[in-house]
Amino acid sequence: MLDIKFIRENVDVVRHALTVRNDSAPLDEILALDAERRQKILEQEELHRAKKEAARQSRSESSDSGRELRDRVKSIDDRLRDIDAKLVELLLQIPNIPQPSVPVGKSEDDNIVQRNWGNPPKFDFTPKPHWDLCEKLGIIDFDRGVKLSGTRFYILKGLGARLERALISLMLDMHTREGNYSEIYPPWMVRRDIMTASGNLPKFADNLYHDDIDDMWFVPTAEVPLTSLHAGEILCGDTLPLRYAAYTACFRREKMSAGRDTRGIKRGHQFDKVELYKLARPEDSEKEHHMMLEDVERVCQRLGLVYRIKLLCTADISFSSSKTYDVEVWAPGCQEWLEVSSCSNCRDFQARRAGIRFRSNPEAKAEYVHTLNGSGLALPRIMIAIMENYQQADGSIKVPEALRDFMHTETIA
Repeated sequence: MLDIKFIRENVDVVRHALTVRNDSAPLDEILALDAERRQKILEQEELHRAKKEAARQSRSESSDSGRELRDRVKSIDDRLRDIDAKLVELLLQIPNIPQPSVPVGKSEDDNIVQRNWGNPPKFDFTPKPHWDLCEKLGIIDFDRGVKLSGTRFYILKGLGARLERALISLMLDMHTREGNYSEIYPPWMVRRDIMTASGNLPKFADNLYHDDIDDMWFVPTAEVPLTSLHAGEILCGDTLPLRYAAYTACFRREKMSAGRDTRGIKRGHQFDKVELYKLARPEDSEKEHHMMLEDVERVCQRLGLVYRIKLLCTADISFSSSKTYDVEVWAPGCQEWLEVSSCSNCRDFQARRAGIRFRSNPEAKAEYVHTLNGSGLALPRIMIAIMENYQQADGSIKVPEALRDFMHTETIA
């Protein structure tokens, strides 16, 4: 959430941000309500002074002038409550301000590839897409997934299920042992205010799964509960940065274009992910952002996957982000780059919603932390990349060396 004072004093900056984001948030309505609110506060203060003066001059509480003043005060108080509630509702619709280093663009086509790592493998046969490999190996069952839950669901079987579990274990071990992240196992359902703090509500309500009876929301990513882990707290500056890694299933409606990505496991309503999350001092957030990206890259390198880093343009960064790098791995069977991580610096946008502040010393004024998040990494696209890059001519899949201690085999056959 942006501070209303910042919006009031930087209208042109906010308006420009909405333009380059292709966003139609109600800025003018917010400004009008804010102006009315400040005017009402002045009227309220004047009426309170008049009320005190009338009470001093006449102790009769039943006087017409005293009653009229009380009625006017109540009317203004009621209006202010309505304005405050409406302002909160509208402010939740304003996205974060992109950093100056974010390229201006109109779509994902304007994202910038910053660097590549590795060379695509060369095959002496035509590499197959993962859906052909998996069905022949019997490690994924698409039909029974649909039978149980409908389209965009599948079942992992045998070594397919073990491969996913191995990847989760490897990533959590790497991030906690090498990256100094603390492992968290959060709830997979959260309250409405927790979903709002992360920036998912109200913007993305249509893409979330919701239990109407208890008003609980299934997490679309572990970023949601991790954002509010310290909600309402004032942290000691000496404890920052705080670094967390969490595995959860993720639930999304994924309203995709008809016919898009219908084959395989690239897009589904339920998938697993290891998420990285940081709370940092404002002056350290840019450094922590690059360190998080390096942590993500290290996993791709350990798995021997070819990848590239993209700097996202203004039209493609997420609602809460001020700057985002995407990590994409190469899948030779699908013949496409697959996004497996988005590393974002949200600055104080989420911290304002969640009320997370810190003091640099006991006497210092409390200020908002900066929050950062990134997939470290997202499944099942990493599985797709492994299966397609490590496939053999006989249809088997070679297990990457980094996973063999978890898989207890060198080959999926």
